[in-house]
Amino acid sequence: MKGVALAPRLVCAAAGALTAILAAPAAPGRLAWLVAAALPAAGFVAPDALRARRARRRLLLLVAAMPDALDLLAVGAASGRGPAAGFAEVARSGSGPLAQELSIAVAELGCGRPLAEALGQLRSRVPGSEMASFCAAIERSRRFGSPLADQLRRQASALRRDQRRAIEERAARAAPKIQLVVALVLVPSVLLMIAAGLIANADLLLSGL
Repeated sequence: MKGVALAPRLVCAAAGALTAILAAPAAPGRLAWLVAAALPAAGFVAPDALRARRARRRLLLLVAAMPDALDLLAVGAASGRGPAAGFAEVARSGSGPLAQELSIAVAELGCGRPLAEALGQLRSRVPGSEMASFCAAIERSRRFGSPLADQLRRQASALRRDQRRAIEERAARAAPKIQLVVALVLVPSVLLMIAAGLIANADLLLSGL
């Protein structure tokens, strides 16, 4: 398994080395040595960086789909359906990472794996507190008989609040960047247009004086 994981790194490092052979002679002075060393190193770590980026994106998509899925599971739990049936319904109605993970859980339950073990596997495959809280709610309901539907609805509401807060924070961070673009790009462009108009009509302005 380690050899399989190491192969993409070696291939990308070799590609970086070939690129360095071509790019290093064109670099000025001592930068040639930096380019020759940096490109193979960047190629070696690039597969891990891309893999981590895909994992983060997949987790974001999974968490974004959880509130609607939790509402659907809450409806099923309120009507007396078990978690396995709810998982199967969410898996059939969706196509994203959450549906894929719940499909795996449904397959494990269909093969006879106990619900507690299937939830443990689901929690181990999906990092983050969102899935851990979801599995813990089902486990509490199974052990102590607490109403599952209410817990799922509360978790769905909390997730929506967190997602709305994250969107607001991103919007607040974007505002200064937009102002910087306006100050550095749009305002000078308008001033240049005004200056060009004044220069083009300088003779008329001077004749009026």
